Amino acid sequence: MKEYYEISVKINPAAIELVTDVFFDRFECEGVVQAEEKWKDLQLIETTNNIAKGYVLFEEEKFAPLDIQKIFYEAKDSLTELGFTDEELGEWSVQVKKVINQDWSKKWKEHWKPTRASEHVIICPTWEECRIGKDEILINLDPGSAFGTGTHATTQLCIRAIEKYMPEGAVMADIGTGSGILAITAVKCGAKHAIGVDNDPLVIDVAIDNAQVNHVYSKIEFFHKTADELHEQFDFIAANILHNVLADIMGDLKKLMKPDARMVLSGILDEKQQVVLEAVKKHGLNVIEILTQENWVAIVVSL
Repeated sequence: MKEYYEISVKINPAAIELVTDVFFDRFECEGVVQAEEKWKDLQLIETTNNIAKGYVLFEEEKFAPLDIQKIFYEAKDSLTELGFTDEELGEWSVQVKKVINQDWSKKWKEHWKPTRASEHVIICPTWEECRIGKDEILINLDPGSAFGTGTHATTQLCIRAIEKYMPEGAVMADIGTGSGILAITAVKCGAKHAIGVDNDPLVIDVAIDNAQVNHVYSKIEFFHKTADELHEQFDFIAANILHNVLADIMGDLKKLMKPDARMVLSGILDEKQQVVLEAVKKHGLNVIEILTQENWVAIVVSL
């Protein structure tokens, strides 16, 4: 029988993707339960989302409970140095216990159900059946260990911006592609071609698999690259990254824009939008709209 550590981290729900990144970056994590949710007719009716639970194969020689706690405390300290406050991050108190004989690589999937990401786009896990209505777009997704299930506000804000601002037949770039969800959505919404890049080489195969499942792989290319390594320009750009990274690479993102391009900047906590807005102003970009959802904002800009 396999033994696992169940690692529970108490957080501010707005920081869920930050703690999820720690699970996947620092451990061989077989899944993260981001929230306990109940759904009915594609609508979320109840949620408990202030505790993230990750399941890590027990290997005594690798990690003791105190080592695991230390990793999360150090990760929180690093985020604090980047400008996140204790209020934004939450407690990050950590509890570790050993559990036996559960297939956690499947268990976490019980908590992810079909989700309406925007007016027209529905995200459906590959292991679920999902029917859609007229004028609705279905994205089948298995995120694996990559960011982007479609349930998080930052992703949904980008999808809303794609629906509203991306022109038919666009060439699109997805910076920080993760699961590939935004590039896939762009093609299904009418882009003729998309490129997805990520600085994590491990997510590229996940994104490729998702594009193949959605029958759009012929129109998408995925690369282990960063924005400064791209040398073409695009009609529409989505960059769903942490606020401080967006501010740092704003100049590189601007170089990717065609003269009439639109770009959506997401992954921004409400309290940090000014950091990104200052970078937008510094590089001579114009704000078209600021989209909001829960504690998150996305900023749509043009040249």
